[in-house]
Amino acid sequence: MPKAKKIRVVLVGGSGYAGFEAIRWLSRHPHAELVGVFGPAGELGAMDEFYPLLTKQVTLAQELFDPQRVAGLGADLAMLCVPHKVAMGYVPALRAHGLRVIDWSADYRLGDPKVYQQWYCPHEDLEHLKEAVYGLPEYFADRIRTANLVANPGCYPTCSVLPLAPLLKAGLIAADDIVVNAVSGISGAGRTPSLPYHYPQRNENFEPYKVGSHRHMPEIEQTLSAITGRKVAVLFQPHLCPMDRGMLCSIYATPTREVTADQVASVLEQAYADKPFVRVRRDVLPATKYVSGTNFCDVHGTVAKGKVVLFSALDNLIKGASGQAIQNMNLMFGFDETAGLY
Repeated sequence: MPKAKKIRVVLVGGSGYAGFEAIRWLSRHPHAELVGVFGPAGELGAMDEFYPLLTKQVTLAQELFDPQRVAGLGADLAMLCVPHKVAMGYVPALRAHGLRVIDWSADYRLGDPKVYQQWYCPHEDLEHLKEAVYGLPEYFADRIRTANLVANPGCYPTCSVLPLAPLLKAGLIAADDIVVNAVSGISGAGRTPSLPYHYPQRNENFEPYKVGSHRHMPEIEQTLSAITGRKVAVLFQPHLCPMDRGMLCSIYATPTREVTADQVASVLEQAYADKPFVRVRRDVLPATKYVSGTNFCDVHGTVAKGKVVLFSALDNLIKGASGQAIQNMNLMFGFDETAGLY
């Protein structure tokens, strides 16, 4: 049963877009209390100075991150909304102080440190990497409930894995011939200004990037392989489009036998019948407008020109980040999975 007393949560990285969303959702959560917000030296101050929308809603200020200060707040959970390579420097101290942790970076998503080094850098916290649980609630809820360290999935992997996993598990599509074309809004690149995301560069501009080399590709393959118990290979191709938020995946796979659109849809419906944040669409194709501001991922499956074609959409800042972290928090502390997310 859920605790009567609210759990105490600290957020590290509240000034980013996903951190801002977490503050909004946590401030309304029935079983959690946000007791501290922390960040780097260059981004300190009242949260409503970063985001005026928070005025008269949130009175917290972002302080300089200090594990001793965090521990002094009596927190039960730390959410780390920090860049890749930073979290592994924070987790050991937080765990030493007894806090459970949900990390939103990639630092604990890839279970093999050699793979992490190939795509990022040498891993510096192998001890906690071993205990990390991948935080995709639809497939790993039982492990998440008892985890002390949860690796919150990336937005691209969530949007890719949810439509693909049921069909791979059912053996309806080949595991070595999958193409994921993914489109993301600009907020996925973060809040720090840089030339590629300057308004004249992004406005009225739609383009691919990281051809065959995006860091989320091994995460997608690892997760699908873990779910299905066999090696899965994916060609993942991301694109940027000129919208603030949102994500859409168009996925193409080769069927292993003759299959109908109705069979594909039925497999998805059976897989997600009891999953509160996956909506299987039959007559309405997924679109970013239909999931914006929610923790839902919409999925659709059909057959065209001899291929199984899947579509999925989610809000990259919510089901792709803050909302999924809160969904994981709910599982970790025994609350209803949907608490604070409707």
